[in-house]
Amino acid sequence: MTTQEIQSIKQRFGIIGNAPALNYAIQVAAQVAPTDMTVLITGESGSGKESFSKIIHALSPRKHGQFIAINCGAIPEGTIDSELFGHEKGSFTGANEARKGYFEVTNGGTIFLDEIGEMPLGTQARLLRVLENGEFIRVGSSKVQKTDVRVVAATNVNLLENVRNGRFREDLYYRLSTVPITVPALRERGEDIYLLFRKFTADFSEKHRVKPISLTPDAVQLLTRFRFPGNIRQLKNIAEQISVLEMERELDARQLAKYLPAAQASQLPMLLGPTGADGPGAGYSERDLMYKILFDMRRDMTDLKKLVLELAAGQRPHEAQELLRQNSHLFAGGAAGAGNGFEGPPATEYFLGPPAGPALQVEADGYDEAQPVEDIPHETEEETLSLDVKEKEMILKALRKHHNKRKYAAHDLGISERTLYRKLKQYDLEQV
Repeated sequence: MTTQEIQSIKQRFGIIGNAPALNYAIQVAAQVAPTDMTVLITGESGSGKESFSKIIHALSPRKHGQFIAINCGAIPEGTIDSELFGHEKGSFTGANEARKGYFEVTNGGTIFLDEIGEMPLGTQARLLRVLENGEFIRVGSSKVQKTDVRVVAATNVNLLENVRNGRFREDLYYRLSTVPITVPALRERGEDIYLLFRKFTADFSEKHRVKPISLTPDAVQLLTRFRFPGNIRQLKNIAEQISVLEMERELDARQLAKYLPAAQASQLPMLLGPTGADGPGAGYSERDLMYKILFDMRRDMTDLKKLVLELAAGQRPHEAQELLRQNSHLFAGGAAGAGNGFEGPPATEYFLGPPAGPALQVEADGYDEAQPVEDIPHETEEETLSLDVKEKEMILKALRKHHNKRKYAAHDLGISERTLYRKLKQYDLEQV
C-alpha cells in the first residue's frame, strides 16, 4: 500500500499522526478489510481501537450492511447471552416478548466486540460456535439459526495470560486472532502527540469561537515526554481543560505542567526497563510494577533508618548525622530534636529518639562519650508485598470514597463495573 493510500484512509476516518507503527496498523487493516477473516485488535484503553474496526467495515464488501459496536465489559453477565443471541418470550423473568440479538440483527454486516477479554466463559462457547459454523441459538429456544456476520474483536488485556489463567478459551483466542492488529499507545507515537494536541485545541476554538492554544518549544518537549496512561482520551481531556481555563493562549512548560499529574509525568516508567518477554518487567502489568517499586522504596527507607540507628549505637554519630543530611527526604518526621545539625519538617510518624529523658545527642562540635546512648526500638518488619491484599485495599478505599456506589468506584479504579463485581466476589466483599 502506498503512502498516498494510507494518507487517504487517515483523512477519511479522521486519524491524526505519522508514526510508523500507526501507519503499519492502518495498512494491515486495509489489506484484511476485503476478506471475511476475523480480526483481533489489541492496544491500551483509549488508543483508538474502534477506529480500526470502522476502517475494516467501511473498506469491506459488507460496508452497506449494519455495523454494531458492543462493549462486552459493560453488559452484565446474566444478560449478555440475551443481548448477543436474543431470547424467546418467557425464557426468563422479564422476557415478556421475543427479542432478536445483535448477531441476528447484524446479519450481513460487521459486529465489533470491544473488551472481549471480559466475556464470560459460557458466552465464549456460544461465540465460538458462531465463528466456526455461523450458528446460534436464542436463549430459551432449541432452534438453531444461521447468521452471516463478520466479527472484529478488541482487547486491552493480554488474552494469552487469560488463557493460561483459565479465564479465556484457548480455541476462541486462536479463532479470533486470525489477523492481529496492534494499535500503538500514544506515548509510542512521538510527534503525533503534539499534532493531536493541536487538532483538539483547534476543534475546541472553532466550536467556541476562541483563539486556539499554542505551546512554546519547552512546553512541546514536556508534552511529548509525558506518558499519557489514558492515551488519546486523556490528551483530549487535557487539551480541552487548557482551552477553557487558561487566559493566556500561549503556554510555556511551567504553565503546562499544572495540567500533567506529577506522578504520571515523572520519569519513573523509564526506570522500569522493557516489559516485554525478555525485559526485567516480564510477567508484570504496569500496575504490578508500580506496586513493586513503591514497596521497594519503602523497604529501602526502613533499611536506611535501621542503618542510622546501628551507626549511632556503635558510637559513630558523625556518620549517622551525614546519612541523615543526605537522605532527609526519606524520613517522614525529619529530625528528632534540636542541636543535631539536621533541619527538617516537624516529627510526625518516625523519630530517632524519645521526646524526653536520656537520648542520642549529636552535637555540631563533637560527641560527648559520657552521654549515654539509648537503644531505640524500631520496626523492621516489612509491609506485605501481596498484590491481592493491595488490590483489596484499593477496592475498599474506592467504595468508601464513593459511598459504596459501585459504578463510580469502578470508574475511579479504571476497571469495568463487571470486573469490580467479580473482584468483590473474589475477595468476599459482596456485602460491603
